[in-house]
Amino acid sequence: MDQRCVDRSKAARIVRASIAFGVAAAVVLMPISASYPSPSRSALQYPPARRGDHVDVYHGIAVADPYRWMEDIDSPETRAWIEGERELTTEFLSKIPDRGEIARRYKNLLDHERWSPPTRYGKNWFYWHNTGLQNQSVLFVTSDPAQKGRILIDPNKFSKDATVSVTAYAISHDGTLIAYAVSDAGSDWQIWHVREVATAKDLPDELHWSKAGGASWRKDGIGFYYTAYDPPKPGEALKAANQYEKLMFHRLGSPQTDDILIYTRTDAPDWYVGGDVTDDGRYLVVTASRGTDVKNILLLQDLSEPGAKLIPIIKEPTASFGFIENIASTLYVLTDDRAPRYRIVAIDVSHPAPADWREIVPEGPDTLENASLVGGRLIAQYMRDAHSEVRLYTPAGQPIGIVELPGLGSASGFDGHRDDSVTYYSYSSFTTPSSIFRFDLTSGKSTLWHSPALAGFNPADYDTTQVFYQSKDGTRVPMFIAARRGTAQNGDNPTILSGYGGFNIPEIPTFSAAWAVWMELGGTVAVANLRGGGEYGREWHEAGMKTLKQNVFDDFVAAAEYLIARKWTNPKRLAIWGGSNGGLLVAAAEEQRPDLFAAAVAHVGVMDMMRFRAFTVGRGWESEYGSIDNPDEFKAMLAYSPLHNVKPGVDYPATLIVTGDHDDRVFPAHSFKFAAAMQHADPHGNPILIRIETRAGHGAGKPLYKTIDETADAFAFILYAFGATPDNTSSGIVR
Repeated sequence: MDQRCVDRSKAARIVRASIAFGVAAAVVLMPISASYPSPSRSALQYPPARRGDHVDVYHGIAVADPYRWMEDIDSPETRAWIEGERELTTEFLSKIPDRGEIARRYKNLLDHERWSPPTRYGKNWFYWHNTGLQNQSVLFVTSDPAQKGRILIDPNKFSKDATVSVTAYAISHDGTLIAYAVSDAGSDWQIWHVREVATAKDLPDELHWSKAGGASWRKDGIGFYYTAYDPPKPGEALKAANQYEKLMFHRLGSPQTDDILIYTRTDAPDWYVGGDVTDDGRYLVVTASRGTDVKNILLLQDLSEPGAKLIPIIKEPTASFGFIENIASTLYVLTDDRAPRYRIVAIDVSHPAPADWREIVPEGPDTLENASLVGGRLIAQYMRDAHSEVRLYTPAGQPIGIVELPGLGSASGFDGHRDDSVTYYSYSSFTTPSSIFRFDLTSGKSTLWHSPALAGFNPADYDTTQVFYQSKDGTRVPMFIAARRGTAQNGDNPTILSGYGGFNIPEIPTFSAAWAVWMELGGTVAVANLRGGGEYGREWHEAGMKTLKQNVFDDFVAAAEYLIARKWTNPKRLAIWGGSNGGLLVAAAEEQRPDLFAAAVAHVGVMDMMRFRAFTVGRGWESEYGSIDNPDEFKAMLAYSPLHNVKPGVDYPATLIVTGDHDDRVFPAHSFKFAAAMQHADPHGNPILIRIETRAGHGAGKPLYKTIDETADAFAFILYAFGATPDNTSSGIVR
């Protein structure tokens, strides 16, 4: 559910490597010392939630939806329920001892500098930087990365509460102009502006009703391509289904009403589209896919010929085709066509038939995740058992070396142009903060550009190990376990288990300041690489899709069983966390195996599998989850849909449901309805709370102070469920 989820385009890679470089929004545990009293089993007085009699019939099966009225999130009845839940949750969490200390500890460790890898356009280099506690990272520009840059865009000045953020951007080929998209209160809707790099002043251009897509400039600088939807009806902006996305061209200085439609699909409402201009400026490469399906088509427009039409290069979405770059009339494409773990092929635009492709980098045993063509080198980023390896090839496919990485972690970046002699990349792991390296393409050597220093945290004191366990059907699944060096497997370690398992997105080792605080005082972090993700290519992804989605939950449950069997922890000291598709994972897992977990934290989860397509971009997820119109897919979704599998009389773990009132990706009614159903089914058991953040969306662009408060609340809740409190004096866990 994170933006396009599957976009491997050049523009998407750059956005991910820059704007998204900041604080990981992971919710994990704080260290534990003295015991709390055992969690109270006295009944909370949950706000009343009327159970209606609404029933839908699918394929002859009646499915009740008693909280359908909550989908009108602005009705007086829904608002009264929301306010009651917010008061209850705030009061409950505020009374947990040391909640304030949790926030202070987390804030202290977040107070370190962060950078993105610099990227050159013309004579200018651009990078994002955060001094530590800035709510939003700041874009800098410099003529020399060895020298400090000047501020080009500071989103912290966009609003008093820092809830307006930059969500996407595109820099002109000569580095003189930047188009940047701004989001308000975490919404996926974004407004495009254009700023002069020399003066840091905005031009009058302003483009509305764009969502999730990036932008790409024509090389002559007269304008740029971007994506947009038709305006929603008044009052429906955060709810209405978004259909028929369009690729548009905007000419600088002209009104948006004059923008030119380049491509859309009139035959299906749920197609996503995007466009990249090649580095030499000759071609516009258009990518289109049905929803979040990794399979896509490619079209090409020759910009050197006035009036040239789009021509199909890949006509049917039979596989994933990610445009890398071109050399003259040859496109370099990353694809899983006849290569489930991906390969690189060269396609002559005059002869695009598969029989005429040239294989440049063949499929290997490891998953080829991304690739870029920089300075005459193909830089191929692989995943080997979910951690990074980076290999170099000539444009003809001859291996010419590797990029030496510091350890078991993840690397990203490696962007640039065909005439660059250097590129930059970031490296991090569960125990190593993100450091930025300069890579010399001629010598093949990396040198450190910037690395943060965390007060009181020494990465050498911690270990990350990778284990493999068997899922229910015997599938071998990898998992990372990170903890203080020498942590004993005594069956009593406070542990958090996290996962995602969907949309071809891999879970790779990355640094989180929250996890660092937890491990600093002896906690254990486990991240499972579930089916449905992208760790092992197409087959791994498809094994967790549609009617096979139950495999993902089985993998997650098996990870918990492994941690318990190997005495890392026990069910009273094991919590699970996930967001978005991972929120669905947490909710389904706690319903199917409530005996395994003490606490569950589900962020912005997809909880109603019968109704997700009715809101915002949800219809695009049918390529991942399936459609209620298909009888087999409907039955599979109904079998695990969190909302529809809440059962009375079950001793569910303590559960914290988290959403934002401006979440227009996973509509907040998913969380509202699930919370009401859980509270109704288990009113006398462990606490079932919902935390509803105001002026916040799905997560992107959330200001740092909101992240700190949200994380501290989640930590405090989990500690309550464990019956424990943070240790503020020692360097280890006092049991």
